[in-house]
Amino acid sequence: MFKIGEYIVHGRNGVCKVEDITHIDIDGADKNQLYYILVPMKSVASKIFFPVNSDRVVMRPIVSKEEAERIVEDIKNVEPMWIDNERQREAKYKEAIGSCDCTQLIGIIKTLRERNRERMLQGKKVTYIDDRYMKEAKENLHDEFAIALGIDKDDVENYIIEHAK
Repeated sequence: MFKIGEYIVHGRNGVCKVEDITHIDIDGADKNQLYYILVPMKSVASKIFFPVNSDRVVMRPIVSKEEAERIVEDIKNVEPMWIDNERQREAKYKEAIGSCDCTQLIGIIKTLRERNRERMLQGKKVTYIDDRYMKEAKENLHDEFAIALGIDKDDVENYIIEHAK
């Protein structure tokens, strides 16, 4: 069980702060069930009510500073996710983001950087789907690394560039 005040990763919502653990009085909710009240970093005005004992969504602690540093150092070894079929590619991106795995988020980012570079060289625009998944993957990764590394979210990309081997 997570603690109040702790930062966790919650599925596609990304990094969230555990604001409270309580029973909730909302129609349709089990009044005997304990719920996490989560505040997502990407939308601090929002609240997520999620059952403490549910496993429907990946929920885990954020990576440690040491693990974040190791992931950054090993970034060159992360394989891109090359999938030609658009539907399959989008499904893979969705699955990867939902997995809350930093390495898979990096795989999405690497794939889309290369794909977008190639499209630009061909005189094509970045697709809406690619743009959406790039933003979501970067936001989730940067939010988590900012907390893990104790740096500002806006400094994460530069940190990665400086420390990736």
